[in-house]
Amino acid sequence: MPKGSPELTEARREEIINACEKLYQTMSFKEITIKEIGNVTSFTRTSIYNYFQTKEEIFLALLQREYELWIASLKEKMEQAETMTKDEFADMMAHSLEARAQLLKIMSMNHYDMETGSRPEHLAAFKVVYGESIRTVMAGLNKYFPDMAVSEKQNFLYTFFPFMFGIYPYTYVTEKQRTAMEKANVNYVFLTIYEITFNCVKRLLNG
Repeated sequence: MPKGSPELTEARREEIINACEKLYQTMSFKEITIKEIGNVTSFTRTSIYNYFQTKEEIFLALLQREYELWIASLKEKMEQAETMTKDEFADMMAHSLEARAQLLKIMSMNHYDMETGSRPEHLAAFKVVYGESIRTVMAGLNKYFPDMAVSEKQNFLYTFFPFMFGIYPYTYVTEKQRTAMEKANVNYVFLTIYEITFNCVKRLLNG
């Protein structure tokens, strides 16, 4: 652990994560290296190893931050509404993920690599936040649908969270992928993050 105040340590961690996020806007996971990340920070590449040993750990920290932002948005909406219909709950969930495209992108493309390439303490910190996201959605189900059976709520969670991994590939298609599907006679119907999430949540709530 680097020497310095907790504030300085956190500020440098955030700078590294922000650098990774910036690169990820124009580069792929495979293209980004510790060296590339170091080139867009205010300190040396070697210093990064005081905070993260692999780029997978940096991406995992970025994913953790995205989960934290998603959780915060859900809690804010649920604090504002005492009741919700099924349509309103589906609308809330859909809008919350529509605003977190980067969360869905990282989940769908690099999740396994990030977890296997991170030290246990980094993975444990991420899992704490991931667990909080599950508890937050469950809290919404408990609040707005008290008559929903426990088994139905569990089914919602065990279906919706794996479903999230597939949202990004179905809603962001490159021109190369689109051309390939046309040549293969695949009848691709474009759906937005909002549309595909709303439809999934609504169906799960309807059993």
